Amino acid sequence: MGLKMDTEAAAGQEIIIGIGGVPIQIRSDCPEFVGMLEKRYAGFLAPDARPLVELDIDLVPPRQITDEDDIAVRFSAGRWLIERGDLRAELDPTLGRGRVVQSANPYSIDTVLRIIHSLVLAQSGGLLVHAASCIRNGRAFLFSGVSGAGKTTISSLAPADATLLTDEISYLQRKENGYVAHGTPFAGELARPGENVQAPLGAVYLLRQGPENVIEPVKDSDAVRLVMENVLFFAQDPVLVDRVFESVCDLVRNVPVRRLTFFPDNRVWDLIL
Repeated sequence: MGLKMDTEAAAGQEIIIGIGGVPIQIRSDCPEFVGMLEKRYAGFLAPDARPLVELDIDLVPPRQITDEDDIAVRFSAGRWLIERGDLRAELDPTLGRGRVVQSANPYSIDTVLRIIHSLVLAQSGGLLVHAASCIRNGRAFLFSGVSGAGKTTISSLAPADATLLTDEISYLQRKENGYVAHGTPFAGELARPGENVQAPLGAVYLLRQGPENVIEPVKDSDAVRLVMENVLFFAQDPVLVDRVFESVCDLVRNVPVRRLTFFPDNRVWDLIL
């Protein structure tokens, strides 16, 4: 890809975005772009944090993304290379420095942030999952499923005493006593970010919509397969892929995984414990 990454920081405005307690600094010489990101990630700014990763953004004219523009993530010559039709990026994990070439839109940097967090989590036993999650009564509950399974619906039905972590991408960190779910700014159909809070993960529910509200047990082998289908991980790296699979197996061993068939009304939350 051949992006030039200078050892000295480029001049420009910068912000630090902290998701899951992992601060990433974004630097650009375009104040309008930085201002847009400040609004988009308002609940997740961490100005006093020491960044784990520093990204310099080079802005170029926009390019429309097509269905053929799949993301590619690979490790080469000591650097992670990230490429899609709308962006190109390099990240040196040893230095914690990277450069992104993209247009002045938030969606490209969203993708880069998700990928970086997926790489960080993979090395520490955590996961990014295509799932909604909420906190209630001090515990987090994760609702996973394919598009249309009801992640946004069940989030919108949550009672007033529930705190939304996300209706799109759940952030799970492995801790000594289990897993912790963090809020993320990555919004789905609700079009609002989650709260920047965290709680121990109490259960994972595999969603499908039906004529009634029913919770059923899931065999461990099926749970691993179904959770794995919704893990966000793009890197073409066999070692990290194996770690992600091991993390899913560990999650299933340590956190209850259940099938939740639900009718879309708020009575379903009476079953979620």
